[in-house]
Amino acid sequence: MRNLALSYWEHQSFFGPADVAIIGAGLVGLTAALYLKQLRPAWRVVVLERGPLPSGASTKNAGFACFGSISELIEQEKRGDLQAVVAARWAGLARLRELLGDAALDYQLVGGYELFRHEEAALAAECRDKIDYFNALLAPVVGHAQTFRDASAQAGQFGFSGVGTLLKNEHEGSLDTGRMMRALLARAWAADVPVLTNCAVEAIENSANGHQLHLANGATVTAGQVLLATNAFATELLPELAVTPGRGQVLVTEPLPDMRLLGTFHYDHGYAYFRQLPDHRILLGGGRNLDFEAEATTEPGLTPAVQTYLENLLGEVIVPGRQPRIDYRWSGVMGFGPALAPIIDWVRPGVLAAVRCNGMGVALGAGTGWQAATKLVAG
Repeated sequence: MRNLALSYWEHQSFFGPADVAIIGAGLVGLTAALYLKQLRPAWRVVVLERGPLPSGASTKNAGFACFGSISELIEQEKRGDLQAVVAARWAGLARLRELLGDAALDYQLVGGYELFRHEEAALAAECRDKIDYFNALLAPVVGHAQTFRDASAQAGQFGFSGVGTLLKNEHEGSLDTGRMMRALLARAWAADVPVLTNCAVEAIENSANGHQLHLANGATVTAGQVLLATNAFATELLPELAVTPGRGQVLVTEPLPDMRLLGTFHYDHGYAYFRQLPDHRILLGGGRNLDFEAEATTEPGLTPAVQTYLENLLGEVIVPGRQPRIDYRWSGVMGFGPALAPIIDWVRPGVLAAVRCNGMGVALGAGTGWQAATKLVAG
């Protein structure tokens, strides 16, 4: 397709000059497009996506509407202003719910639990001792005096094995990732924003009219401004950005009609996570911390080490003594970096980056899209 010849109609309606070209049709890119059209209805905005669907984590995440378990927050506080970081996540979730509505997201305020096995009693005690501290720290953010509480008395009701402590986040929710992205795509097209899939951008070139975006299929798009919203893939076009990919592997079981796991569940400092889906399947993901170097890749794939770890966690802790059939396996790619806050900044004249959500894309995505849109409007 290198010599792609566009018709007059294709050029006029799809590949014609744009005020803003957005690279990446994930949560950040699509929310930025919608907010741009709210702020500047007359602007021509186009979204370019490398894959048939968004290629990073937006269609591949676990559907956690979360902002941090206690063990995660303890570690993250060492890296910066934790209250500000959590405030951005909380505000981003609120903005996403406002933009699409809870029904479209299938958002459920189910609460979130962090599990600690008996052999992790020291970590459990450290986290339990921090409950009052984090409740006080986050009260101005979430508007509630109590975010976390000790829910160990509930451990038996879930049927887990070897779990000694459960700490609950009262304000964590879940959502349907697929419905979220379908709603965003529908809203984008309805707002007169073409979302062009299988349009990988290979290079961004300055030109007299702004920027020329050269696509792998042979087409070229001219844009006054460019928003790079490709998260973990950002360094492919802008290698100077401080973004490192992190692959997350996920599996989903066969339906288990007798399971009743109402909530979202975190384990091992948040590196493992699971929930029950509406059709009573169990979604379980994580294990990136088993080999950070191997998982620092944008390549999709599954590894025996991580898949074995997840299956053992499933059979030993979550549904002890059972070996459910695994019906789905996949991986998604997140973007990480030295700072907890996303990069939302001009990186070249006329080129804005909105990337590096550090595994909190669902929470940060809509807020990051809003901030990117306002910066593009301000120029």
